[in-house]
Amino acid sequence: MGSTPEVEDRKKETMNNRAPIGTHQTVCMLLYCLLALNCASLEMHAQDATFKVPDDVTFRVADINSEGTRIAAELFSPTNSDGKLPTIIMSHGWGGTAESLRPDAIVFARAGFLVVTIDYRGWGKSDSRLVAVGKPEMKDDKLFAEVKEVRGAVDPIDQTTDILNAIHWVAGEKRCDPDRIGIWGSSFSGGHVVYVAARDPRVKAFVSQVGSMDGRWVLGNPQLKAYTISQGTGRTRGQIGYPKPGEKFGTLNGAPVIEKFIGYAPIEDIGRCERCAKLFIIAENEELFDNKDHAILAHQRATGVKKLVTVAGIKHYGIYREKRGEAQQLAIDWFLEHLK
Repeated sequence: MGSTPEVEDRKKETMNNRAPIGTHQTVCMLLYCLLALNCASLEMHAQDATFKVPDDVTFRVADINSEGTRIAAELFSPTNSDGKLPTIIMSHGWGGTAESLRPDAIVFARAGFLVVTIDYRGWGKSDSRLVAVGKPEMKDDKLFAEVKEVRGAVDPIDQTTDILNAIHWVAGEKRCDPDRIGIWGSSFSGGHVVYVAARDPRVKAFVSQVGSMDGRWVLGNPQLKAYTISQGTGRTRGQIGYPKPGEKFGTLNGAPVIEKFIGYAPIEDIGRCERCAKLFIIAENEELFDNKDHAILAHQRATGVKKLVTVAGIKHYGIYREKRGEAQQLAIDWFLEHLK
């Protein structure tokens, strides 16, 4: 992701017309949520049981606690290996899921890495952040509330926090070498890896693939700025809710929590990544944004070990299609050099 499609006016969700919730209804709602979450977890493991990896790769699933929300992780590692491994954490782009990263994760594991892929909160097999509807009630020293999921919405601050928490989590894995951690991101998460590396010195190398680096397009003109600010005001005052799950945003899956983009500008963070080895991979014919304002500018501003590679003859999505193998090899070579 990196495009900035026109924001269409949408009807504001109000919570003013909600009837008061009784204690019995509240308890039922809580039980329903817990049952749904348990069923989702069981379904995740049932689906993963059918996923097969090559014999030379070991696969398992795990759960990560990110600010109280369970996010789903998948782990890949070389079968015939001992000891601690250099580790790569992979994150998907706008509207994607970890499942789409499996082909890359298998290739990276075969190259000798422990690989962790995650679904952001509210996406894929991860649970959702829950927000209270109305005022919680205290009864018998227990807090009861009706809650609502925030699912299928794009929040760059939540997503980058999930990556940071995945780093905390993987540091406790017995196969992870905590002194050799790298992160990989593509498209929208191509900016996430810059944001994360600037905030966690354990990241020794990153690969940013066809990455967008600046969320401040939400302030790009007076109309859009007014809309963005009004959304933030409306949400904080309880006048509107979050985007509907999987709501379309132009051609993209998932509408943004748009006010969160005001403070999301990886292009301004690149100067804090001096000790991290930085690889930027761009598409020669990128059509979703201007590379000169994103990866090229980030590379120019970066200090320390850095490299910019242009993949010839492709547009944005060609990196996942005809040039996927080339992009995989570029990443492997970079991580081998700077993590091994």
